Amino acid sequence: MIESFQALNPALQALLAGIFTWGMTALGAAAVFLRQEIDRKVLDWMLGFAGGVMIAASFWSLLLPSIEMSSGSGLPEWIPAAAGFLAGGLFLRGIGMTLPHLHPGRPSGETEGPTTSWHRLTLLILAVTIHNIPEGLAVGVAFGALAAGHETASLAAAFALALGIGIQNFPEGMAVSIPLRREGLTQMKSFWYGQLSGVVEPVAALIGAVAVIFAAPILPYALAFAAGAMIFVVVEDVVPESQMHGNADLATMGALVGFVVMMVLDVGLG
Repeated sequence: MIESFQALNPALQALLAGIFTWGMTALGAAAVFLRQEIDRKVLDWMLGFAGGVMIAASFWSLLLPSIEMSSGSGLPEWIPAAAGFLAGGLFLRGIGMTLPHLHPGRPSGETEGPTTSWHRLTLLILAVTIHNIPEGLAVGVAFGALAAGHETASLAAAFALALGIGIQNFPEGMAVSIPLRREGLTQMKSFWYGQLSGVVEPVAALIGAVAVIFAAPILPYALAFAAGAMIFVVVEDVVPESQMHGNADLATMGALVGFVVMMVLDVGLG
């Protein structure tokens, strides 16, 4: 099975990896069938964990390879990483300003983006969907880098990134479906919309892979772009949500554990 996967085109590998991370979101969302509530402390710890994984992935799997790949390019090694990183954050900021959305746990009066009459449920789902775009891009760029044949790119490293994002998508799926259940939706609808928030990941993964396959020189910028977008999500969304219910220390410990788990995956497998 591993040999068959290795033989696939990197773009197809990225698509399959994106489907895996989406599947982990769906698996987490399915928790709504087992219970209608989850202890807030547990949820905040899991959100912290997810944030820690994303921070570690941004450095170990994206920024560090970006810097290493920039060696010998004629530019200072930090320029592609810095430019791509800032561009990724600005990209997410631009989407947030253009598309109305509401972060989970926030009252309807704190809707971000243009004024809209859209239903609160739609705004909540859009917020999480925006959140998942950089994760899909990160996976896609990592697998697309394999086509460039750069010595710092490896299937094991790309797999480690997909596995880490998949692991943190599990609590994210729970963090969407269970609050939707509290909003009054049925279990099936809560699950459906919870998993739907992750469907963007295979699409973003394919786009990221194809972009770097056909434009190899942008690879260092693309890696850093995905990192900047993920850090934007962590700082704007994941960390504040994990610490707004009086469980700041617990959420912080979750972030530390998540960081270490992703670091071990990347260094151990990559």
